[in-house]
Amino acid sequence: MANEASKTLGKGSVYPGPVPEGLIRIYSMRFCPYAHRTRLILRAKGIRHEVININLRNKPEWYYTKHPFGQIPVLENSKCQLIYESVIACEYLDDAYPGKKLCPYDPYERARQKMLLDLFYKVPHLTKECLVAMRCGRECTDLKLVLRQEFGKLDEILGYQNTIFFGGDCISMIDYLFWPWFERLDVYGIAE
Repeated sequence: MANEASKTLGKGSVYPGPVPEGLIRIYSMRFCPYAHRTRLILRAKGIRHEVININLRNKPEWYYTKHPFGQIPVLENSKCQLIYESVIACEYLDDAYPGKKLCPYDPYERARQKMLLDLFYKVPHLTKECLVAMRCGRECTDLKLVLRQEFGKLDEILGYQNTIFFGGDCISMIDYLFWPWFERLDVYGIAE
């Protein structure tokens, strides 16, 4: 399927060339939760892909032709079409490739999942703030408290729904979109 531990490309590296027919390429970074979302969808749908990791502190010059701001993830297909922003990329993969659909067909359920995603919007920013504070040795007890509260709201929703997954009884798009942050609770120092 893909080598997730692929070489990381940085400044001065050579562009890897066109995407082979029958594959999709993801420009990624192993530790980025946004890129992780997209890699989860690629695996969940069984999509043949290759991973090109980008050094975000020392980006290759050519990478700015893939994303105007040099962000990840970016999907590129063999037609040289580029898709970026993690939620958009994940929805694209679900729509463009066969296999189990991860987004609900029902318009209400699709809207409900988008509302859940909207409730989640504070979490990525708070986790980044928390990580920066921890790296710099700054006090982040208050940040961790707010982060716990945000995750607590999501936990309440799951309890209220009385389901295993945010999307219902089966794993769906919303669960994959949330997972990278839940998986990193230990890193943020808020796992219980």
